[in-house]
Amino acid sequence: MQDHRIRKLVIVGGGTAGWMAAAALRRHFHGGPLEITLVESEEIGTVGVGEATIPTIRGFYQQLGLSDIEVMRATQATCKLGIRFNGWLREGQSFIHPFGHFGQDLRGVPFHHYWRKLAQAGEPTDIADYCLGASLAAAGKFMAPPRNPTSTLSVFDWALHFDAGLFAQLMRRVAEDNGVRRIEGKITKVNLRPEDGFVAWLDLEGGARVEGDLFIDCSGFRGLLIEEALHTGYESWSDLLFCDRAWAVQSEGQGDPPPYTDVTAHSAGWRWRIPLQHRYGNGYVFSSRHISDEDALAELKAAVPDPLLHEPRLIRFNPGRREQVWNKNVIALGLASGFLEPLESTSIALIETGIEKIKALFPDRDFAPELADEFNDWSRREMERVRDFIILHYWANKRRDTAFWRDCNAVTLPDTLQRKIDLFLGRGHFVRYRWEMFAPPSWMAIYAGFELLPSAVDPSLDGVDPKALSAPLAEMRKAVREVVASAPPHQAFLDQYCRPAPASASSAAE
Repeated sequence: MQDHRIRKLVIVGGGTAGWMAAAALRRHFHGGPLEITLVESEEIGTVGVGEATIPTIRGFYQQLGLSDIEVMRATQATCKLGIRFNGWLREGQSFIHPFGHFGQDLRGVPFHHYWRKLAQAGEPTDIADYCLGASLAAAGKFMAPPRNPTSTLSVFDWALHFDAGLFAQLMRRVAEDNGVRRIEGKITKVNLRPEDGFVAWLDLEGGARVEGDLFIDCSGFRGLLIEEALHTGYESWSDLLFCDRAWAVQSEGQGDPPPYTDVTAHSAGWRWRIPLQHRYGNGYVFSSRHISDEDALAELKAAVPDPLLHEPRLIRFNPGRREQVWNKNVIALGLASGFLEPLESTSIALIETGIEKIKALFPDRDFAPELADEFNDWSRREMERVRDFIILHYWANKRRDTAFWRDCNAVTLPDTLQRKIDLFLGRGHFVRYRWEMFAPPSWMAIYAGFELLPSAVDPSLDGVDPKALSAPLAEMRKAVREVVASAPPHQAFLDQYCRPAPASASSAAE
C-alpha cells in the first residue's frame, strides 16, 4: 500500500507565528516521520503584532510543557487581567473588559437579567463590581485564580503582557530542542509544479534548495507564498474598520505596572500602553483618512509619559483577510493570513487557532479538497466574528468631537453583528456561534461599557420583587470587595515569582 503521508513540512518565516507553529507541530507529531524545517533570514525584519495576549496563550505554552512562571521570567512579562478603555464612550470615562464572569446566574437565568431588573427598579450598580477580575485590575492587584472556585464570583482568567521577541526566542528553543531544523537564508524564488501549481521547492540565496510537501507561510503582510506565488487574493474590510496605520515605540517603565492593557481614544484612532517588567510598549493605531502620519506621530509623542527608547516606527496595514487561508499546498498563518488591528489582542490568538486547525485537518499528499474547504470556512467565520466584535467598539462610541469617531458611529454594520446587537438590546440574549473567540462575558463587558443595555429582562423574573434582589446582589459585591482587599499588589506578585533571567534586549516580532 502506497504511503501518502506528508513527510516534509516547510515553514517560511520565523518570528512569533513561525516559531509557535514549529514548536507546537513538532510536539504534536512527536516521534512520527514528519520532518519540519523553518526557513528565515536575519536580514528580513518582522512586524510586531503587539505584546498583549488573551488567556488562551497560557494553554498554548502549557501544552509545550512550559509553566506560567517559566514563560514570564523568560519574556519579562507582567500579568493581564483585561483591557481598560479610556475615553471610548465619552471623553473622561473608562471601563474594563476583564477575563472573567459577572455575578452568579440564578435558577438558570443569566445574572445580567437580575442586574438589569434591580437597575430598572431604581438601584443601578456598576456591573464591574460583580466581577473579580475587573475589580482586581482596577485596584492594581493580582492573584492566581482558585483551582476549585466555590462560585462563579471566584471565576476569572488572566493572560500576559510579554516581550514578543523574547517569546519567539523561547518558542525557537523549544522547537529546535525537539528536532525542528532551521535554515538561515533569503528566498529568491518559489518554484511551482507545472501540472497543478502546487509549491514544489524554494530557491535560496547562495544556491540552496528546500523541498517540501506542505508549506506554512509565516512571511507576514507580504504573503510570499500565499499571495506573491499563488495570487490568492485579499478581502479588505477598510470600509468597516478605518484604522490602517500604527506608530509603535517602546519607552522606559515608570512606577508599578498595572495588571491590564490601557487603550485610550485619540482624535483619529486609539493609543495602546502595555506594561512589561523592563519597559512599556506604546502605539497609536489611526486612520490615514482622518489624520496625517506626522500629526499622528506628534499626538503619540505628546501622550507617552516616559522617555522613548527609540524613534517610533510606522506600520501600514490593510484590515481584512486572505480570500483563502489554505490554497493548494500552502497554509497562511499570522499576518500572512490577514490582519485585524490589535485592539483586543487577537493577533497571537489567531495564530494559536490557526495551528489548532492545522492539527485537526492535517492532510496527506493527496490534499483532499474538503480539508482545505473546511479550513477556509472555519477561518473565514472566525475572522469575521472577531471583526464584528472589534467593529462594535467603534460603532458604539458616543463621542462626536472628531470626524473619525462620527464616521465610526455611522458605519453600516454587518448583518451578523446587527443581529447580535438587536437580540441583546431587545431581550438580553447573547448569540453564541461555533468558532467564536469571544464568549458572552466579553460581549457583556463591551455592551455595558458602551451603555448598550437590554430594554427587557427575562420574563421568568416578572414575579420577582426587585426589593428582594437588593440584598443578595449587595452580598455579591461585598464578597468581591473582600477578596480584592486581601489580594497582593500586582508588583508584589512579580517581585516574588517573575523576575526575569538575564536576557538581551529584543524587539517585538510577529
